[in-house]
Amino acid sequence: MNDRVQLVLASGSPRRLALLNQAGIEPDRLMPADVDETPERGELPRRLALRLAQQKGELVAERAREAGMPALVLAADTVVAVGRRILPKPELQDEAEACLRLLSGRAHRVFTGICVVSAKGRARTRLVETRLRFKRLSHDDINAYLACGEWRGKAGGYAIQGIAGSFVVKLSGSYTGVVGLPLAETIALLGGEGYPIRAGWVERAA
Repeated sequence: MNDRVQLVLASGSPRRLALLNQAGIEPDRLMPADVDETPERGELPRRLALRLAQQKGELVAERAREAGMPALVLAADTVVAVGRRILPKPELQDEAEACLRLLSGRAHRVFTGICVVSAKGRARTRLVETRLRFKRLSHDDINAYLACGEWRGKAGGYAIQGIAGSFVVKLSGSYTGVVGLPLAETIALLGGEGYPIRAGWVERAA
């Protein structure tokens, strides 16, 4: 790893790390970025996802530079929206219940912004939009899902890679984007910065 810059994932999300690992990539370091995720007045969901991803990436890149560590920083943020309405990442059950009732039987969109910041400080971004529709959720569906706790801290109050995957009747776009890191677009950004994205593929096959 000494012959290239370090790859830093600006997230503590086990889901994003697992997705990178799925693509044969192991970050050298995890450096979660703590930013205020409150939408600005009138801010649209797609702009929020991109803005937060770039803020996270640039914040961690600055921390890496201050530590004297040449780093390629990868950051992402996911926003769930119904129309222009941005849904929270609930920590309280009442918030999660409101999200599920809103999503029940209707379409919504998931926007995931990605930002890669080079060792020279250049930021490149991509926005991935996925459209989904939930089945109509029964009272028992909602109560049981709330009881399982899987929703906590997840955009829109659900985790598609878990039990809530059974709620989805239609998906158009990037499944991995809904999980939290759209792999095709992420790999393209990393490859564009010269990162050896296929280096771990042979090791995996061995």
